[in-house]
Order: sequence, then structure tokens, then C-alpha cells
Amino acid sequence: MEVYRVEVEESMPAVGSNPSAGPVYRCVYAQNGFLELPPGIDSPWDLFCKSVKRFPQKQMLGHRQIIDERASPYIWQTFEQVYEKAIKIGSAMRRCGLSSGDRCGIYGSNCPEWLIVMEACYSQRICYVPLYDTLVNALIFKSSQILKCLPSCSTFLRTIVSFGIVTGEQKKEAEKVGVSCFSWNDFISLEYDQSCELPSKSKDDICTIMYTSGTTGEPKGVVLSNKVIVTQVLSIDYLLLETDKALSEEDSYLSFLPLAHVFDQIVENYCIYKGASIGFWQGDVRLLMDDIKELKPTLFCGVPRVFDRIYTGINQKIQSGGILAKKIFEYAYQHKLKNLKDGFKQDQASPFFDKLIFNKIKQGLGGRIRLMLSGAAPVPKHVEEFFRVTSCSVFLQGYGLTESCAGCFTSIANVFPMIGSVGVPVPTIEARLESVPEMGYDALSDTPRGEICLRGTTLFSGYHKRQDLTNEAIVNGWFHTGDIGEWQPNGAMKIIDRKKNIFKLSQGEYVSVEIIESAYCQCPLVASIWVYGSSFESFLVAVAIPEQKALEEWAESNQVYAGSFEDLCKHQKARKHILNELNNTGKRQQLKGFELLKAVHLEPKPFDIERDLITPTFKLKRVQLLKYYKDLVDELYIEAKQLKEA
Repeated sequence: MEVYRVEVEESMPAVGSNPSAGPVYRCVYAQNGFLELPPGIDSPWDLFCKSVKRFPQKQMLGHRQIIDERASPYIWQTFEQVYEKAIKIGSAMRRCGLSSGDRCGIYGSNCPEWLIVMEACYSQRICYVPLYDTLVNALIFKSSQILKCLPSCSTFLRTIVSFGIVTGEQKKEAEKVGVSCFSWNDFISLEYDQSCELPSKSKDDICTIMYTSGTTGEPKGVVLSNKVIVTQVLSIDYLLLETDKALSEEDSYLSFLPLAHVFDQIVENYCIYKGASIGFWQGDVRLLMDDIKELKPTLFCGVPRVFDRIYTGINQKIQSGGILAKKIFEYAYQHKLKNLKDGFKQDQASPFFDKLIFNKIKQGLGGRIRLMLSGAAPVPKHVEEFFRVTSCSVFLQGYGLTESCAGCFTSIANVFPMIGSVGVPVPTIEARLESVPEMGYDALSDTPRGEICLRGTTLFSGYHKRQDLTNEAIVNGWFHTGDIGEWQPNGAMKIIDRKKNIFKLSQGEYVSVEIIESAYCQCPLVASIWVYGSSFESFLVAVAIPEQKALEEWAESNQVYAGSFEDLCKHQKARKHILNELNNTGKRQQLKGFELLKAVHLEPKPFDIERDLITPTFKLKRVQLLKYYKDLVDELYIEAKQLKEA
């Protein structure tokens, strides 16, 4: 088995309570040192300007207009047009009082204006801050919904620019609390001095303050420098050049992952650097596939939940076909899978079946897809395998954090044994594991397991105004991720647990909740699940989102009549059936007895961002979930105890 990592330091005693730390590793592509920035590139603005010179008339940003309730074909702005707008927006920012080093907030869904503001901030050496709901900046770009929050943030906020239209009444409302309000067109039309020189940039300037998702507490402001952003972009290019095929001006990317997160921002900066086109989705997940078919992207980035949805839709069509068609598909699938396992590259594993069988799936993804990236959470192994076989494209899974400026590990193109892992450290990072004795993880065992710790040139500078949290996270130069990893024999890393998502039940058993939820999600009757355990109780309960069609089909076949889907979720027989199926799944996944569920609530409405129950990348927000379902959780515990006594 080929090993894709090199040891750069031997194991050593770890600082703090951990008794040991494993060796330090880099990937083979960085064995002679970290990737360095070339001369003349000091900020992301330099990357953009180079592309404007090379591809002035090339399509850069595209969006779809809604006309008579139907989406138009993509309407494009060229690199040159975007550059001119960025210069005007940057000049208007200066006229409104912002100077180099000041902060500009951006709060809104993905659209061309979002990226134009980002480039304008780059041009003026202004730190941009992608926002959720907290506003602490001098100038904010977003929709007019921000007006509702003005009374609580006008102390810090001076100017609002809406991506859409601003009415006279809205302007008056803002002016009452001393805030100027502009529409996008009004702001970009402000007079500007064409002779004014842009401020010089430094690699060490703060480029952005990016807030974490806040899955386990309050979001933290992650400070990222120009050097970190640019180095990460060039790192992607270097890895693709070494292992597959880098992007070019012929490529296109669909922007739908939230731009408030670092993953999508880095990918879009890379597209800009390579002259690739970026098309924006309509903002409705139900129309995502329509946007894909219209744009025909060559690069697609998603999170596991998105890939799982696409997989489910495709699989349902396959299963609804005739017996002969299913047998042919299965034969083609196993044939190509064997060739991939034997070391064939994606385009060489089965060209015949790619054209005859799998081309339909490729066409469903637009017909031009050649590279798919998954991040934010581990993708189920069967879903990853499915896309590696059927999408006719390279499928890569990676791992990263806001603090590591997106990816710090990535699987290598066409290396099939890396399936189920997040790959090797990127060329700007070195990693080691630290033992976590209380969870039974030993970084020096034959199968090294422990907390993933990082060091390198694409890590954050610290948390904004939280030196205490910075000191907790970075110890002796090592950033402690809180994620538990396992080194694979081929040099790849596998994420197996989360240090922060562990709790102890009343009898002393430690529970790793994400592993348990991952096991229960293999049950075909549930779309999502949140598992909860209290240190004052000896067992677990859960809130599950049922698959509506599957549960309704079960109800019909078992003569369970309950009216609406909401009523069916409350029906005792339905709840008991789902609980039994979840626990049967848990047993098949080899969960321990105390990890099985004693009670479950069926929630007909999916966990959503509107109720602050998930992050924009679909991660569960556990603190908010407990707050939202607290009374219900108490009832589940009472119910389970009553059943036990009966």
C-alpha cells in the first residue's frame, strides 16, 4: 500500500493532561517544506487582478432572473465588469468613512453582489466580516431585513447597503437612529475619484474575520490574514496539478454553499484565480438540480446532506426501474467498482459503462461534471462509493475548520483506498495526534487514535477579542481541533469522533454522540436524528425526523390511520415502530446496550436554520436543540421510566 505521508518529528510527551503525542506528519507533496507564496502576490486582490488582465471578457459571475415565476438562463458579468464595479463599490465605501483596516459586514445569501463587495474590500484593504445575526461593524451589505435589528446595533453601524431596493420609508427609518441607507444601484452610482490610488497591501494584513458555526456554543470570530487566504488558494491549485487536473478558464462552479463559511469562499477565490466561471443558485434547495442542469458545472462542492439527498433521488429512480435494468446497472456498478479498487483511474475504470449506463447520472448533474468535493462532515461511505462509481467524475472528501481556513486534509484524486477517509494533510499543514485517555484513544498504539492537532501556514491568527479562547486552542504552536482522528496505513486520516461531543451517563459510561447519530442515520425510516443524554440519567432519548414517504407507506400497509403526517408522527404505533427500527439498526451497527434509545419523538418538520437548530452547513446546534426541545426531552425521560416500571 502506497504511503502518502512522511514523518518529520518523532513522538513526544504532550503538554497538559495528555500523557503522549504521536509523531508529526506531512503529506509527501510537502516533504521538503511548506508551499511558499510567489513574489508579487500579497493578497487575494492580486489574484483577482491577474485574472482580470488574462481574461477581461471571460464570463465571471452569473445569476438567474425570475420572470413570470420562471428562472431565466444565466446572465453573466465579465471579469472586467466585476473589476469596475468592485472599484466603484470600494470608492463608495471610502466616501462613507471607511479606511484601510476598518471592517465591513456582509450579510446575505449567495449572489454576484456578495463577491463584488468581497473584492471591493480586498481592493481597499478593508476587513470584511461575513455575518449571521450579530452586527458589530461600520458598514453592512445585506437585504433590507436588517432594518428590524437597527435599534440594537446602531451604536456600531453607520451605513447599510441593500443588495435589492430600498424604499423611502426604509431610508427614513434608518435615519432616525443615525444610519445611512442605500440601495445597491444608488451606492454604486456614488461619485468616485478615478485617480485615487488603491492602498498597498501586506501579507500580514487581516483579510477577514470569519465566524464559526457555533455548534457547541457562541460563534467565535476567526482572524485570517491575506497570506493564509492566498496560500490556501495556491495549495488547492498545487495539489490538483500534482494529482489530477487543475481548474482553468474552461471550468464553471455552482455557488450554493453559504459564502458566510470559509469552505465556499476559498473555492470561489480559487475559481477567480483560475479564470473559471461562478454561477449562483436561486436560493431554493428544491430547485438546486434545475440550477445544476442549467449551469452545467464542471466543479461541484457540497456537504454530506446534499450528496445524500442527490444519492437518494437517483437511487429511487434506479430501484423503480425494471428487474432487467436493475441487474444491468448492478453488473456495471460492480465491474467499475472492482476496476477502481484495482487502481484504475476514474476515466479508465470503465469507459464503456460510463457511456452506456452511468452517462444518465452524469447528465443529471449537468453533463460536464469532472470534480466533486465534499466537506463540513464525514460523508457516508456508501454514498461516497456511489458517486465515485457513477458520477463519471473524481470525488474527493476533505476535512477542515474555519480556524484552518477550510481544508487541512484532503483525499488524493484517483486513490480509491482513501475512500472513507479525509485524506492526507494539505501541503501547508503538518499534523499529529494527541492521546485522549478518558475516551480510550492512544496516539502511540498500533492503530494511532487521538485528537487531531495542526501546525502550519494556513492557520488562523487567533479569535477576535478572545485571547483566552486562543490560548486554550493553541498550545505550544499546535492548534487543537477537538476532533478525534485515526491514522490509516496509507497515510490518510479518518475522522472517528468529536472530543467536545462526549458526555457521561449517570452510571459512568462515556457516550460519543456523533458516532451514535451516524449509526442511527443508517435507518432508512429517518432523515435526521438528534440524540440526547443527561449525566443525571442512565439512558438516551432522541428526536428523529422521519422519512415521510417511508412512514406513510408503513402506516398504510399496517392499517394505521392518523390523518395528516403531523398526526401520524404523534401516533404511538408509529413512534414504537420507528424506535424499534432505530434500535435494530443500532444493534446491526454494533452499538452498546447503553447507546440504544429508550424513547423517541417524531418531528414532522426538519431541523432548520430559521429555528436556529442547524448551521448553514446542516450541522446540529446541540445547545439550541436542547433549549428548543427541553420540555419534550423531559417528557421522553418520564415516558421511558413509566414504561420500564410497567
